[in-house]
Amino acid sequence: MSELNNSALERLKADELSLGIGIRISNSPAIARTMKVGGFDWLFIDLEHGNLGIESCAHVSVAGLEAGIAPLVRVPPGQFWMASRALEGGALGIVMPNVMSAAEAKQVVDVVKFPPLGQRNVGGPPVHTGHTPRSHADYAEMFNATSLAVVMVETPEAIAEVDAIAAVEGVDVVMIGCNDLSTSMGVSGQTDHPKVVDAFEKLTAACKKHGKWAGMGGIVNDDHARSYVEMGVRFVLGGAETGFIAAGAKARSEGLRKLL
Repeated sequence: MSELNNSALERLKADELSLGIGIRISNSPAIARTMKVGGFDWLFIDLEHGNLGIESCAHVSVAGLEAGIAPLVRVPPGQFWMASRALEGGALGIVMPNVMSAAEAKQVVDVVKFPPLGQRNVGGPPVHTGHTPRSHADYAEMFNATSLAVVMVETPEAIAEVDAIAAVEGVDVVMIGCNDLSTSMGVSGQTDHPKVVDAFEKLTAACKKHGKWAGMGGIVNDDHARSYVEMGVRFVLGGAETGFIAAGAKARSEGLRKLL
């Protein structure tokens, strides 16, 4: 039985940009292969914003494993039962939004990682390896080496705690969700506002200090994104399939209407 490979994690280990694409409405397993061809490293299967259910999440996750694009799942804040279901269904990591403290970050680690890092429950042989039997110790070692615990900091209060959050053992990525952060700061959508820049400075400093990876989502301006990459951000959510579909459709329809 081969070891698992997490393409998102491999990019991070190589100090390259690890690029994700949000999946909100696409419940066909084909979306995984399509986004792999599109050049992305991980799927951001979004159970917080979108219409996907846990079964669709599992279908897309397994397809991601087979296509070689890492399935990561964002659950609603604090929904650890859903995180467990997503992991059992094929996910290689959980993204938890609106984490406010080190204690909450530790809860994310507990659901994603097996002992000694966390408290993940031991089930039967997982779908990740075709349900083939293996010792619990081997599965724990394998998943702890390949599953990502990603926490999102999205308020000024969370940014104030970002050093303590990044210090939690077992957390892999600390990520700013810029839409919510900028809104909570009263500067909605201003992704280069000094308050947002200061938050990224605090994030990247904390991640460098504690050996974690810094992430970002919600930044569509490439110049703004470049400045945060230069600070040290490596885990990048590049948008969602909903926006790509709408933009591509609009460009095509407008082009065709110009023919007459």
